[in-house]
Amino acid sequence: MTLRVLVVDDDFRVAGLHRDIVADKAGFAVLDPVRSVADAVAAIRDQRPDLLLVDVYLPDGDGIELARTAGIDAFVLSAANDAATVRRALHAGALGYLVKPFEPRALTERLDRYARFRNLIGADRPLGQDELDRALAILHGVGDQSTASRSATEQLILETLGTTEASAAEIGELAGISRATAQRHLSALAARGVIDVRLRYGTTGRPEHRYAVSAPAR
Repeated sequence: MTLRVLVVDDDFRVAGLHRDIVADKAGFAVLDPVRSVADAVAAIRDQRPDLLLVDVYLPDGDGIELARTAGIDAFVLSAANDAATVRRALHAGALGYLVKPFEPRALTERLDRYARFRNLIGADRPLGQDELDRALAILHGVGDQSTASRSATEQLILETLGTTEASAAEIGELAGISRATAQRHLSALAARGVIDVRLRYGTTGRPEHRYAVSAPAR
């Protein structure tokens, strides 16, 4: 699944920086940034993004109100750091708030967590409470000790794999990372005994490596 992102910021330099951060992320596609509420409304209608990265102060209106009425996920990215504005953004349904200026990795980390969050709750199906709690914990960067020792990419791979069996290419596509990256982390996880490697033989060619989470020891 490729997540489409729309940047809404009236400063074209800042918008370009945020656009480039998104463009560098596997699993994301960034739309052309827009600089006003009116242009954002048109882009949402015509291009159907999955996520907004929206400033508060726009020439023709309020970015928080746009986030509230857009009907899609949104992060607010703003220089406004007063508690009232932050609370208003969260009350409007923003999934997160970043105070500008910020380091690129701050946005990158939130995009990583958002991709994992969407991977868990993206399908149109009933959710168990445990699954919902897990998705929200990932979105907000809350982890227990068992997951903290693993890299974010390894944890993403394990969550993507779940209880199924898949190839490195399939895992990469589902997780929004390259096949090479998936293969490298799968090999490391297999070496530590976290996952099992199985071979599936076809009619011709080399056998395909398949990966599954190791069963817990009894």
